[in-house]
Amino acid sequence: MTHRILIVTAVAAEADSVTTGLASVVPGADSFAAEAPDTPDTRDVPAGPERVPLPGGLVLRRHTDGDRARVDVLVGGVGPAAVAAATGTALAYAALTGTDRRERPYDLVVSAGIAGGFQPSAPPGSLVVSSAIVAADLGAETPDGYLAVEELGFGRSVHPVPEALTGRVATALAAGDVPCAVAPVLTVSTVTGSARRAAELTERHPGAAAEAMEGFGVAEAAAAYGVPVVELRAVSNAVGPRDRAAWRIGDALDTLRHTVRLLGRTVFVEAPCT
Repeated sequence: MTHRILIVTAVAAEADSVTTGLASVVPGADSFAAEAPDTPDTRDVPAGPERVPLPGGLVLRRHTDGDRARVDVLVGGVGPAAVAAATGTALAYAALTGTDRRERPYDLVVSAGIAGGFQPSAPPGSLVVSSAIVAADLGAETPDGYLAVEELGFGRSVHPVPEALTGRVATALAAGDVPCAVAPVLTVSTVTGSARRAAELTERHPGAAAEAMEGFGVAEAAAAYGVPVVELRAVSNAVGPRDRAAWRIGDALDTLRHTVRLLGRTVFVEAPCT
């Protein structure tokens, strides 16, 4: 049975790293999981994925590994609203056009990209695997402090990720020497730019290791279709005061590429992630 994975990024640069990680670096090879030396001469030569147009002008980059796995990569846009709409479109398209009559359109949805890391849990260059995907500011301010949307009686702000799934991902990454933390990942609509805001989020969400802008939107769309979801964030900078000179975006994109390459050989081609 072919395992079907949907990976959603915010921007094209992240999708390019994912695509390079999935694609064989051996020109002419058919399998994205093919073994190949990871050297500067070969690592940035991806095989071209199939392009699958979706409604609304979206495009899937489709990678296949024979009959073992099909991994679709989608640039979903910045922020939870845009990416939820894009992810929902991809899921609906798969549900309506699938020919194998399965209960769910995908076996796993992955929100992937770069992020800010809370120090010292997630230093730049490391990876965070979500134990929970949290809408960090979906709630209300009151005289007594912040109330999450659950406390207001309206919906949810947290999508827990099964330990069985995070454990498989973390094990695969450890075997490939990718340092990672398994911890909550926050979704924000405004990226943190001050020490005060970083401290506020740390107090409100103890144990969180990273913040980004899309995970909760992806998770909401996946949940509507009953598909497991996990967020993978390569850390490019520390959460706190903006210091562009300290950003390591290139290193983070390399970590993301290597992460997806490892998972393309393990989790993505193993038993479905239920």
